[in-house]
Amino acid sequence: QLQVVESAGGLVQPGGSLILSCAASGFALGSFRIGWFRQAPGQDREGVFCSNDGYTYYASSVKGRFTISTDNAKNTVYLQMNNLKPEDTAIYYCAADRPFIGPCTFEPKDYDYWGQGTQVTVSS
Repeated sequence: QLQVVESAGGLVQPGGSLILSCAASGFALGSFRIGWFRQAPGQDREGVFCSNDGYTYYASSVKGRFTISTDNAKNTVYLQMNNLKPEDTAIYYCAADRPFIGPCTFEPKDYDYWGQGTQVTVSS
């Protein structure tokens, strides 16, 4: 069974940092298409990061502040979030699916495997 599980989020002060992890089981995460999404109350789910077929993209709202890294031995992807802002407050989701040729997308419908989501709150 293919599954991804996010680590717990948390409460962070503005300007602070937090690392989220996404652990996969049933498949090799490094060979799959990966996406990180977030959803704030009352808003649509938006893409934060995606990777596929050598392409990687960060949303403009997080570029320069968020960074992805992968530990293939642990079959885990990490989302390092720095200089967090109150507008980063949301439920964060890791998503994965089989790769295809070409750029990844920020379309939630393009990913079949989702984590349970984890709350990140940025507030003083």
